[in-house]
Amino acid sequence: MIHCPLCNAAIDVDEEELDEGDSLICEECGKNLNVSGVSPLELTPDDEDDDDDDDEDEDGDYDDYDEDEEDEDEDEEEV
Repeated sequence: MIHCPLCNAAIDVDEEELDEGDSLICEECGKNLNVSGVSPLELTPDDEDDDDDDDEDEDGDYDDYDEDEEDEDEDEEEV
């Protein structure tokens, strides 16, 4: 049995089936983990996983539409 390096939750996998470069997901915290070594077995967090957590767009907003759509909405309200 191995443990998540982030939340220390037990991860039930067959350690003999893992190879360096494999990835798995911690069911407790939901993070992607990479097998960075097999003897001893080492797991490291997947750095790319952090980019998927937020939906921030290129101008730093978290909205679901761009400024052009916002202007269209304002024009409709004035009518």
